[in-house]
Amino acid sequence: MVKLQTSMGDIVIELNEQAAPVTVENFLKYVEDGFFDGKIFHRVIPNFMIQGGGFTEDMSQGQTREPIVNEAANGLKNERGTLAMARTSDPDSATAQFFINHKDNDFLDYAGSANPGYAVFGKAVEGMDVVDSIASVETTTKHGMDDVPVEPVVIISASVVSQ
Repeated sequence: MVKLQTSMGDIVIELNEQAAPVTVENFLKYVEDGFFDGKIFHRVIPNFMIQGGGFTEDMSQGQTREPIVNEAANGLKNERGTLAMARTSDPDSATAQFFINHKDNDFLDYAGSANPGYAVFGKAVEGMDVVDSIASVETTTKHGMDDVPVEPVVIISASVVSQ
């Protein structure tokens, strides 16, 4: 389990290493390295998802590891409260950015090679009220990016916690 201590409250994530071993290992390396500390939720879209793990308040990015393979075909669904990897149009391009689904987003699920989906690798088991609060913040365009919170929502720390 990983606790995200944010400027709006804590979110506890239960990771699913059995379904997404590569993704969980990658995420845990970033947690253990302190990579997420000081990053923000930089893309917030109510009734869709909140995305973080890539940018600091000044919209600068940290150096990431090599991209990982997309494990979206693992049977897990992009349901409300699940944690999935963000990526570009290349299915195997995920590095550090992740998102928490604010509602069921079945169009993000794996549906074959034509729709490779987004790899779910965990679920918020505490703090969905925090996710709801983050999803409701006012957003703006910043550095050419849409849906950026006006007041930064900061990941103060990400840490592994016992079950």
